[in-house]
Amino acid sequence: MSDPSHITYTENLQKFLRLPQGGKIIAEYIWVDSEGGVRSKSRTLDEKETPYSPAELPMWNFDGSSTGQAPGENSDIYLQPVAVFPDPFRGTPNILVLAECLNNDGTPNKYNHRHECAKLMEAHADHKPWFGLEQEYTLLDLNDRPYGWPKNGYPAPQGPYYCGVGAGKVVMRDIVEAHYKCCLYAGVKISGTNAEVMPAQWEYQVGPCEGIEMGDHLWLSRFLLHRVAEEFGAKVSFDPKPIPGDWNGAGLHSNFSTKEMREEGGMKYIEAAIKKLEGRHAEHIAVYGEGNEKRLTGRHETGSIDTFSYGVANRGASIRIPRECAAKGYGYFEDRRPASNADPYQITGIIMETCFGAVSE
Repeated sequence: MSDPSHITYTENLQKFLRLPQGGKIIAEYIWVDSEGGVRSKSRTLDEKETPYSPAELPMWNFDGSSTGQAPGENSDIYLQPVAVFPDPFRGTPNILVLAECLNNDGTPNKYNHRHECAKLMEAHADHKPWFGLEQEYTLLDLNDRPYGWPKNGYPAPQGPYYCGVGAGKVVMRDIVEAHYKCCLYAGVKISGTNAEVMPAQWEYQVGPCEGIEMGDHLWLSRFLLHRVAEEFGAKVSFDPKPIPGDWNGAGLHSNFSTKEMREEGGMKYIEAAIKKLEGRHAEHIAVYGEGNEKRLTGRHETGSIDTFSYGVANRGASIRIPRECAAKGYGYFEDRRPASNADPYQITGIIMETCFGAVSE
């Protein structure tokens, strides 16, 4: 018999999940910890006729010394609700609450990257910035081995796996499908998914989202993926190169445009933005994810971590301009440098800062 901790949504449990809640709802508060992981805890609130907004939800707190976000002698970290989503696990009227982490004096916690990103998005909101992030990840068993790999050695070379269909080409599609449906139920702006070039590696796309919504939706999608994988006894790795060998690393490619870029003549704004990105290549790499040097080798459709480059339809460049956009003369560009474990608030924030300037205190 399977470990029951990995089969939580069996029919036996369903009869309890369908019980009435007596005019109460369950709110699952979610936050980002010191290592770029997600944490959550539940609380009971009164049910109301209209959905809760973030401003209507109570602040809460947690022990930051247990998450690497505060010392033990001053451990309280506060949770400030910033976004609310329907809960696909418990169902309506229960909710998921994305929260920012604040210190007890009200200042943003050291690991709260949303705060600065939100200021940049608000200051430059007139540009109507649109983002789309392509999240790659690998599904591992509890021994940190990718699903579908031989017990000893490696699978056949890449080729049949990308967008593959059929046994021996893709594995764990049930997790992918369940995650997709959970995102749609929760209102996450997921726009697609596909198998990637390494067995057990997948990708999904979120966007287009405007401004701070990009980071909020990407973090919520990560929580949902971890939570779905938990049901199957699987682990999710956002490590850009979780397995050594001649395999593509996992990225978090960022598609970006502004209203000026999306209009006739927008290519001049795209080229101007790319020129600014070139001048701050090192600053971007510094916040584009841990272990990115294992991925940005200049091979496997990546640019070198030490060199900035761009080109039309060139997946080996730092920045790719889609061929369709180059032909039309307007559209968007793709920053291919961010690693799969990068923080979306830091990615979108530094792009805005580089293109339009920092925000003064």
